Amino acid sequence: MYFRCAIVALNVFNRLMGRRALLLAGMQVAAGATAAYAIDDNANGRSHDPLDDFIHRYLREMNAPGLTLGLANRSGTVRTASFGFADLEAKTPLTPEMRFQIGSISKSFVALTLLQLRDEGKLDLDQPILEYLPWLPIETGYGVITVHHLLTHTSGLPDSLNLFASDPSWRHVQGFKPGEHFYYCNVGFSILGHLISKLDGRPWTQAIRERIMTPLGMTASRAIIDDTTRSRRPSSYKPFYEDRPYPRQGRLAEAEDLVFDDAAGSVLSTPGDMARYMRMILNRGTGPNGRIVSEDGFARFSKSYIKAPEFSPTASYGYGIAVDKLGEHTILRHTGGMDSFASAIMIDLDGGVAAFASINAMQGFRPNAVVEYAVRLMGFDWQQKGPQKAPVIPDVSVIDNAADYTGVYTSPAGRQVEVKATGKRLELVAGGISNPLEATGGDAFVSTGASYAMFPILFGRSSDKRVAELSYGSEWYFNEHYAGPKEFPTPPGLEGLTGYYRADSAWVGTVQIVLRKGQLWMDGAEPLEREGGNLFRVAGAPVAMERVEFGRIVDGRPRILKVSGVDLWRIERD
Repeated sequence: MYFRCAIVALNVFNRLMGRRALLLAGMQVAAGATAAYAIDDNANGRSHDPLDDFIHRYLREMNAPGLTLGLANRSGTVRTASFGFADLEAKTPLTPEMRFQIGSISKSFVALTLLQLRDEGKLDLDQPILEYLPWLPIETGYGVITVHHLLTHTSGLPDSLNLFASDPSWRHVQGFKPGEHFYYCNVGFSILGHLISKLDGRPWTQAIRERIMTPLGMTASRAIIDDTTRSRRPSSYKPFYEDRPYPRQGRLAEAEDLVFDDAAGSVLSTPGDMARYMRMILNRGTGPNGRIVSEDGFARFSKSYIKAPEFSPTASYGYGIAVDKLGEHTILRHTGGMDSFASAIMIDLDGGVAAFASINAMQGFRPNAVVEYAVRLMGFDWQQKGPQKAPVIPDVSVIDNAADYTGVYTSPAGRQVEVKATGKRLELVAGGISNPLEATGGDAFVSTGASYAMFPILFGRSSDKRVAELSYGSEWYFNEHYAGPKEFPTPPGLEGLTGYYRADSAWVGTVQIVLRKGQLWMDGAEPLEREGGNLFRVAGAPVAMERVEFGRIVDGRPRILKVSGVDLWRIERD
């Protein structure tokens, strides 16, 4: 699922691709002289410097199977390394030669290819996309969409990885005037892949390989994930349960092989190849054999066009890459989330150093802390500044304001649950059973106890900021601070829409629709607002973009749920 509501990051994104709401805020970095790193082809079991120490601890505390690492400066590759396992069961070590899915970092490859086409006079960035691709299944009621809008995620289109829905009449409908907002949009880059194919005369995957990868010597990289690229890929992992939030140390399961050729994120690469790619960007578009993109093209690529707070409070977005300031330096950064891989890249244009890291699992986080720490260490002046501290890995079971949530909560029917604090740790007690809680951000938590594991636990506050409500799936409770209504009429027909729906898609998985306080909620976290009939929009976000439609109603219950063009089928559960 691909929505912006903060809770999405806590629930749906926690087990699906969901790369946007999980983009972590950047930390300030010190940059200076390049530290002395030796090239190390396999760091398994080694702990010879602060970065290695941190990565081993990071993998252990974040419950990640393995990580691959590439470091570069303007002169070339500084280091490639791997940590952890390519196969958890067999305990097979990762090696730097293994290919990882880099996810949305692929968008920078798409942007650079389009800028090449602009350099060649084949593309006008301000041209309406429908003049290039008149067949696109989109409705542009808020205004003309240009290539520039798609490159900067300002088109007004909703987010999806399905450009073409199973229903031929389905259209992706704009939600705002182009240029007004930053709204991360995978379908926009899917469109740009088709644009590359149209202008270049070759499939976009081949165009990127010939235009970007081959000139840079990225011989192990490909822009398609299928059986032809299956060799040298490690096993990868995702949460064992797909129908519930994922706690930090939750059970993992090996993911099935993915077939994917979407320009929004289908590049496969190794840390060595990514080091070559980062070196080109550090040299502002120049590769070992000449320019990959013109000086003007690179300036457009790395320019700040619109604020992109999902990346960090100070970030903006360029073309397929985020542009940020850390300290006094300009940083290019991005993350990539796949069904069973999570990646991060950081490129310090002023300091001349860069880092790429990828984990062979998707558990709802990206290795931002690893690349940030690597950049800090490489760009650090040891003589003048003193040792750099490793990033803090938060303990999600430690809740500083635990006392805010304690007390007894009562449902309208009189059922009670209690939230107790022991120091800075919380538990929800119901029916005599304790459910320890982990923080996921704001007033949202997940339970590590089985009886409250299916949905996030969400607290609501009163006008005077005191915690007054507790929600879990269809359940709603209040305490003595709650002063609002306690009865909520249910509009006709809503109850029949509730249920469990599943997609044949690695990206969407499952959705549970529940009824709470007279309103439908997706996975207990995202409120739905009715547009008409059985068509709803996901509410609760600054821009309500995503559409949810119930179809094939049989005896009052839908058999199909369509979420932003993706089909899910109803499954009857006990």
